[in-house]
Amino acid sequence: MNELRLSRATHDRSAHLRLDPKALDAAWSDPRARVLVVRDSASLLLADGSDLVYLTSSQLEDVAPDGRFFLGFDDAGVPYFAVDRELVANGEEQRVTHLREISSRLSAAASGLFVHAVGLANWHARHQFCPNCGARTESTAAGHVRRCPDCGMQQFPRSDPAVIMLVVDDDDRALLGRAPVWPEGRFSTLAGFVEPGESLEQAVRREVLEEVGVVVDEVTYQASQPWPFPSSLMLGFHARASSTDITLDPEEIAEARWLSRGELLEAGRRGEILMPGSISIARWLIERWYGEPLPKSNSWGGSRT
Repeated sequence: MNELRLSRATHDRSAHLRLDPKALDAAWSDPRARVLVVRDSASLLLADGSDLVYLTSSQLEDVAPDGRFFLGFDDAGVPYFAVDRELVANGEEQRVTHLREISSRLSAAASGLFVHAVGLANWHARHQFCPNCGARTESTAAGHVRRCPDCGMQQFPRSDPAVIMLVVDDDDRALLGRAPVWPEGRFSTLAGFVEPGESLEQAVRREVLEEVGVVVDEVTYQASQPWPFPSSLMLGFHARASSTDITLDPEEIAEARWLSRGELLEAGRRGEILMPGSISIARWLIERWYGEPLPKSNSWGGSRT
């Protein structure tokens, strides 16, 4: 079964060093230190697609300490940082790549660093001002805290919890839906954000009922996946339906279908249904139910969660 491609981080985050300026400076000055440059969920990739492009700290002498995001160390003790700045590819040796595009082909180590860096960069870009007094905030704790210099309020990186669920009925058919903004034929699992004061299980039942009118009783947790576009944490569930009649909320779901494994396979082969991309937990949930990886063909491609 395919791995959850965005859940494979292997680096040691060494959070205890984030408030130790001397240790951070020493790590930045380490000749082995590697720096990942990111912007808008993208970074630089070697032209042959073999790995991300890492710069040395000496190539980034103009980066102030508060502009460095400390990611941690690998198993060999090599320190990793990230900076958020414009991406400039070096001739024909490099190209700009988006996390969605390349994550499935990266090593676990590179994918984990990329997700960590993108998540921090996206959070910083959206939290420039204090929600308490409106003053411009400052980056501290090696990029893992933003502090207001006026009122002292601290903000920490947030992940918005979202439930994503494969709903099955008593005949073991899967319920898949298509959002109105998706292209014709693009189907996926149902999903939605958790509301204040709501448990994850309640969110699963509410979202399924709201989107397709199906009642769910049994809810079983499966796995989670960071989805930093810009800042979600996808919490995957298997849900058992106690009703099967579909009533769509047209603002959320344009089309929904109950499908057996055979019906899904045939619809995919005919090009009637396009599946989520290989890096998404949606694809992973569907393949766990299907029992094996879905066929790799143009009909089964995709990139949506």
